[in-house]
Amino acid sequence: MKKDFHALMRRIGSASFKRMGQNIDIIHGETGVSKAYLLFDMLRCTAVYNTGYLDYRVFGFAENRDPANRRTYMTMHHNSVLSNKLNNRDAIGVFIDKPRFNKRFADFLGRDYILLDECTADDFCRFCKGRDSVFAKVTDSFGGQGLEKVALTEDTDCHELYQRLLSEHKTLVEETIRQHPVMESLCPGSVNTLRVVTVLKDGEPHFVYALLRAGNGKNSFDNITTGGMYALIDKNDVISKRAFCDKKSAYYETHPVSGVRFADFKIPFYKEAIALCMKAATVEPRVGYVGWDVAITEKGPLLVEGNHLPSYDLCQNHGLNNSKTGYLPIFTEILGEDFFR
Repeated sequence: MKKDFHALMRRIGSASFKRMGQNIDIIHGETGVSKAYLLFDMLRCTAVYNTGYLDYRVFGFAENRDPANRRTYMTMHHNSVLSNKLNNRDAIGVFIDKPRFNKRFADFLGRDYILLDECTADDFCRFCKGRDSVFAKVTDSFGGQGLEKVALTEDTDCHELYQRLLSEHKTLVEETIRQHPVMESLCPGSVNTLRVVTVLKDGEPHFVYALLRAGNGKNSFDNITTGGMYALIDKNDVISKRAFCDKKSAYYETHPVSGVRFADFKIPFYKEAIALCMKAATVEPRVGYVGWDVAITEKGPLLVEGNHLPSYDLCQNHGLNNSKTGYLPIFTEILGEDFFR
């Protein structure tokens, strides 16, 4: 009990009360629930369920007040336990360092790449020949940071480009992914991927959930931190409801650029994508909790990258499905009731 109290005090002490107040204002506007109740209930949920004020809104706790339901939600604490128990710290570097990931999961990439710090300018020029674009990446970045789609034309000076990319530490250059026309239709110009989460139990891979991620029409990638949006995929390989954009804090029934309706949007090669991730999950068994980013091409799925600490909140966004329960029971069913104790 004393340990729990100290954890609660640390949680409250680390909170931004200004942002908490802003969050309460937003929830009040969305639900009409009084601000006094929201403040009280938010703090109570922090004490009882270890949820933060952002969790409170994402999980829809203002209206979902059943204690039995609330206990089913994964929190940051549960996510940390998953990562600490399943992911060996000495092995997660394979997922942090993009060149290491590409080398380890070469059989799953489905595209060519070159490392500028391991090749000459002439090698790079040969790599670029015949291509109209490439993607250049900072090797230890995340969330779309340090990612650039580089257009190539007959006038492109590849030697000059090689030097620029080196100076900007964008040393991993990959062939541009040509996605399936159905995926392209959702947000043209952006590689719209799946986030597939798996866990390992006694060396056996288990699928937990999948999300569709779509760009916002302004970038060539779909990262949520840069304004992309996400939606849950149900067991029948279609979007279960609408999509949500964290950056704008808004739900979308249709994509704001393409006008494509999210609900019932069918994912091509979905079963193959899940199978690909299940197979990939066994390549590095020391990392047993992974969120895989998967692109869908006309030939099938391919891996973009893997993340050793997937977000716990996206799949539990109350506005993306009709369920009033979280994903904790799904994880405990796979890993055992005592896993998080």
